[in-house]
Amino acid sequence: MYKIIRKKVLNPTVTQMEIEAPLVARKAKPGQFIILRVNEEGERIPLTVAGTNPEEGTVKIIFQIVGATTEILNHKEQGEYIQDFVGPLGVATHTEGIKNVCIVGGGVGCAIAMPVAQEFHRLGAKVTSIIGFRSKDLLILEDEFRECSDRLEVMTDDGSYGRHGNVTVPLKEMLEAGEKFDMIITIGPLIMMKFVVAAAKPFDVPVTVSMNPIMIDGTGMCGGCRITLVRDGKRITKFACVDGPDFNGYEIDFDEAMSRGRMYFDYERKAHEEACNLFKKA
Repeated sequence: MYKIIRKKVLNPTVTQMEIEAPLVARKAKPGQFIILRVNEEGERIPLTVAGTNPEEGTVKIIFQIVGATTEILNHKEQGEYIQDFVGPLGVATHTEGIKNVCIVGGGVGCAIAMPVAQEFHRLGAKVTSIIGFRSKDLLILEDEFRECSDRLEVMTDDGSYGRHGNVTVPLKEMLEAGEKFDMIITIGPLIMMKFVVAAAKPFDVPVTVSMNPIMIDGTGMCGGCRITLVRDGKRITKFACVDGPDFNGYEIDFDEAMSRGRMYFDYERKAHEEACNLFKKA
């Protein structure tokens, strides 16, 4: 059992928790993830490590309430316990040799992008961060990004905060102005990452994308997290849990990934409604 040390509501649909997991806290690096179960009957869900405190032995996770499991997890309070917390899993984000990096995060994907930006800042790289949200009400982690970024652009789709528009607007402006990034790292909705890759392509800037497909066991054995890369005209199958979650953005078949990501949408919505009804009855 793993104790919830702290809980904080970041916006109406996103919650942050710090979990007591000393072994994971000592080993986890930016870009890696854990798999948890809330209780013995629960499903396994992957969540990215949003920060660690090795001295305290805690791991920070940030999740959006979208399905039954995240709804149940969100009803857990500080001092309570969750059943399983396994990790770190996946390959840490590559940082070697990168001196000028642009981090592009969208929505709850900013929870994954934040520790990556913090790590580059710690290593002395120049960090430009672009974070985007649908509206001001959904904004998260602005202060944390500001602390670790040499330049921060905050975008909202409706113009209610920061600049009006999506994350590709300032990215294109910087590239067209001659900014020479060693790497662009983008984390967020698949459609957002697809357009970030498209924006960077004319400038021949390397782009790393963080993939978060359907995942079950985290060992590559179930095959649920498979994604397709297109390399030299050949289609190559990789598994996000063991080969990723970071991949070359120019090689991802985004259309296939988006199609697979929608497979269980109706089921997730129904399961979420059932979980909400259980708590209402309670």
